[in-house]
Formats: sequence, structure tokens, C-alpha cells
Amino acid sequence: MFSRIETAELDWQCIDGIEVPISKQFGDVYFSKDNGLLETRHVFLNGNDLAERLSALQPFEYFCVGETGFGTGLNILALWQLWQQVRPDNHSHLHAISVEKYPLSQADLIRALQAWPELSEFSTQLIEQYPLAIPGCHRLNFAKQRFSIDLWLGDASDIFPIIPKTHTVNAWFLDGFAPSCNPELWQQQVLDHIVRLSDAGTTFASFSVAGVLKRGLSAHGIQISRPRGFKHKREMLKAIWPNHDSTAQTSPIQQQKIAIIGAGIAGLTTAWAFAERGHIVTLFDANGVISGGSGNPLALLNPKLSPIQQSHEHLMTSCWQYAMRHYAQFKAFRALTVEQFDLKQSGELQQLIDQYPREVLSAAINAEDTTIASQPMNVVLNIAGAVTPKILSEEILAHPNIQFIQAKISQLAEQEQQVAIYAEDSKCLMHADHVVVCAAKDSAALFQNYPPLKPIRGQVSWMTTSTKLPTHRAYSYGGYCTQLDVSQLILGASFHPNREDTAVTEDDHQHNLDLLRAIAPECAATLPEIRTWQGRASIRAQTADYLPLLGQLESHSRIYSFAGLGSKGYLFAPLCGEVLVAQILQQACPIPLSLYEKLQPQRLMKKIKAKKPYFSK
Repeated sequence: MFSRIETAELDWQCIDGIEVPISKQFGDVYFSKDNGLLETRHVFLNGNDLAERLSALQPFEYFCVGETGFGTGLNILALWQLWQQVRPDNHSHLHAISVEKYPLSQADLIRALQAWPELSEFSTQLIEQYPLAIPGCHRLNFAKQRFSIDLWLGDASDIFPIIPKTHTVNAWFLDGFAPSCNPELWQQQVLDHIVRLSDAGTTFASFSVAGVLKRGLSAHGIQISRPRGFKHKREMLKAIWPNHDSTAQTSPIQQQKIAIIGAGIAGLTTAWAFAERGHIVTLFDANGVISGGSGNPLALLNPKLSPIQQSHEHLMTSCWQYAMRHYAQFKAFRALTVEQFDLKQSGELQQLIDQYPREVLSAAINAEDTTIASQPMNVVLNIAGAVTPKILSEEILAHPNIQFIQAKISQLAEQEQQVAIYAEDSKCLMHADHVVVCAAKDSAALFQNYPPLKPIRGQVSWMTTSTKLPTHRAYSYGGYCTQLDVSQLILGASFHPNREDTAVTEDDHQHNLDLLRAIAPECAATLPEIRTWQGRASIRAQTADYLPLLGQLESHSRIYSFAGLGSKGYLFAPLCGEVLVAQILQQACPIPLSLYEKLQPQRLMKKIKAKKPYFSK
């Protein structure tokens, strides 16, 4: 049962000048009083033979380490340090998956990691991306180090069953508090799912040699040995899932040629995800970069958060957390807060304040800005942002592994090992290892069968005005408004389902003004005449269930769809791009299995087939 995440309650004990954290929940230390870092190296790094295995990784090979208790992050930081020391210079990648029920607060994490100054290069980067205490998976990317972490927050018995097996866990750190202090972590159901995520060749290491652990692994045919433990500990556990088929061979891993059809935010973000992993990406679009629904002057990252018990599998909540970390690496991003208006005066927004960490939401009282007056039921989303699409597209296209070709793609021909990509004149433009179609409503033209996408016209308006709002604040009220730059205000957006016209109209300007006037009539009255406004209208594509189409369609093995993002493209795209890469390259997936399955295009294809009439002779 998922609920609000409680951070760890700690006592501190000073031993030889080092502050050792002790869990009040479990009455046990987080790391050895003798020397936690040396114990980590002895038990987990050496116990899994990681120096040898990591140094031998082949080009573009992906190695995954799993951990049962994140704690202070010491094991992961020691792993990261080892990786930097032994990694081959060949685009291989190290990924860690860790689960934690009671994460340390950021302040306690900083305090605990001060004990290990030799890890400061890595702990500083971890602290910068350390996630909020919200249930579910938090992906942390450190692309320059070719290293990433999925930190899953929640009870192990809830988390392990929902992790998709899109890549085998190659080595396990069976850590956590001692079985006598925390028996729930070591129960058979948890061990069964640890084995589910493993395969022949997976290794396991633990400081514990408790019978429950040995029996749980042995039941699956895993071979166990008990070498000497660290310092005064007589034994530790070292185990391997034996590979009985010594003749089995894996295909060599190669740099992939990826073609992406459509250069909106879905295509750009997916291109970035592949390029950062060292693969070669070609983007195609008939009309240019961000020429469609992704090309407004500003994109606001303004999620509608779910109740906390649903947050681990609520796409918008999960995507918002990842998007904030993702866009922060670009100059196109600026952080801001969003005052969300509770138009129904239902109190639903305020109920979320106590469910989320205090940094996330606050009541909209005593607002510093009086241009738009706060209302009693409003809340302020303190972690939000805005993206300038034009600048973002320029930054992404500057990546050395990405090239853009303006061309209309008329046909994709899937062959045995590649996909041929044809232009309108039937000329073959390239052969790709995989193709991702990110062409919104036009995606259907490249598939035999494709779920219907509803077109939705939306127009934004902006104008030069002396009215100034705080540059770090936006307002959301069915529409939205914020500063576009120092002299212009931007309002959005009209919403017209089943319309595909893109001419800018005064009627839609009036609509946007009316939305603002309803919550801030004084502000609306100060704006210049509508005839002086500028605007942009574009078409968004929306699925029937409001979730993107992400993955393969039937009868395609190398062609994928990424479309149907509606009005939340900039929120959805970064995390969805990571999910798509996980599927194509067979890497770890950063969302739970239930959500992963909800995004697959087959969910809507089944409904289409069910509606087809049956004809008999």
C-alpha cells in the first residue's frame, strides 16, 4: 500500500571523529563503525567481482546493479567511484537500481556523507539531484560519467513486484538493516522478485548470512558461498546464479543508428536520450524544427498532481519530477512557481499540501504580488518551471550525435535487421536500426493500423504591456499567464477539440482575455487592445484516455510510436523518452509495470478491433 513517504529519523554517534547515523526506526547503524566505506568495498564491490567485470565491459554494453537499501547512498557512491577508476572508454554504461522505504532528508544526507571526503566528487552530484520524498521511481542521470540511478521510494514488498524487467540486474547489493532489525526486507516474497529481476550469471553479495537469506536464494538454485567477512565478522554471503548453458552467446552490442520522424518536443527529447548514450540520431520533419504544437514561445511545466497514494503510477506526477531535473541542464529553462487556482472552491488542491513534502506545495496566502490577487483555496506549486522551445531546440540540435534533415517521410519499410526510410519522391534517405515516429496526428500515415488521435486547436496570446508580473511566478486558472520576457505577457490557451485550423483569431485572443478577467479583472483591464496582440495557433493530438502512445505497434519490431501527448508534451516528453529508450535498447525502465503497460499502443488497438463489425458469409 503506497502512502506518504516518511523520511528517516536519526540519532548520531561520534566515533573517532566520524558521525555515524543510527536509525531510530530500526535501531541499527547505517554503516560499519569500523569503516563503512572499506566494508562496502569488501562486501559489495569485491563480493560481486565488480572491478574485473566493469573493466571488461564491451562497447555500448549496459551493466545493472541492484540494491535493497539505499540508506546514505554509501554503497552507490563507492560503486560510482570504482566505475570512474576502471571503466573502459567505449560508451559502456553503469546503472544502479536501489529501493528505500525511509530516505534520509537532504540535510541528513549531507551530514552523513561528510564522513567520506574522498567521495565528495560524487556525493556533491548526488545531492544536487537528490529527489523529493515522493513514492515511486526517481531517475537520476549523470551522463558525463555514463552512470545513472533509479531510486525507488517505498516499501520493498510494494516496490519490487512493480519494477519491469527490461534488463537483467547483473549484480546485487543485498544491504539494509540486519534481518533481526528489519525482517520485512528479507522475506521470501521480496527475494522472489529479486530473483525475477535476475538471470543466469547474476551475482549476489551481503554482509548477512542469516538462514532466511540463504534459504531464499537457494530455493531458486543460486549457489552460495561464505567467504570471510569484514574485520571482526567471520563470514559474509557471496552467491551466483549459475549459467548451465555455456554455449549460449550474446550478440555484440553496437552503436545504433536511430531515425526519428517528427522534430517536436517528443522527437527532440527522444533524440537527446539516444545521443547522450552515444548513438547516432537523424531527425526528420517536413516543416522544420518545433513547427507544430511544440513551437509556442513558452512552455509552462505546470502539473496537476495526483493524491500521494497514486503518485508512483500517475504519469503527470512522475514526469514532472523528472522534467525538472532534465530541463535544468539547458539554458532554455527557468525555475518558477505556479499559483494554481481552485476554481471549483472544492478544497482538493489544499488537501494535497499535507500529502506532499513541504517544499512542493504551500497555501497561496500573503502573496508578494498583488497584480493578481490570491484566493483562499489556491495553492502555490513551488517546484515548477518554464522552457523556451526555440532555445531548447537549438541546444539539442547542437549535440554532435544529432543531425536534422527537413524532409517529408512517406514510407517506412521494415527489413530483417533495419528500416528503410523513404521520402515523397520514393528516394531512400537512410537505413536505420530503429525508427521512432513522433509525428503527432500525422503518425497514422506511417502505420497500417493506428489508434485514432483527436486534433485539438489551441491558441496562445502575447502582448507588450506595462503590467508586470513577478518573473518567477506563473498563474494557472484553466488558462495561464506569466511574463514572456521583461516587456511582454503571455496568456494561454484556447481549447477547440476536432479543429485543425491554425489561423490566429481575435476570438481566441478574447477567450484568453476572458479567462484572465474571470480571476483578475483589474489585471485584465490594464492590457492593451486585442488588435495589438500577437498569437500562435497550433494543433495538439490527444488519445481517448489522455495517455501517450509509447512503444511498438503490432507487426512492427523496429518501428515505434511516440505521440498523443496533448497539451502536456513538455512535461511528458523527457521521462517518456527514457521509457522508450529502455524498451528499444533493453535498459532499466524508470516507471512501474502498471504504467508501462498503460502506455503501450496496443491498449487502444484492442479497443479498435473490438469495435469492428463481424461479417460472415
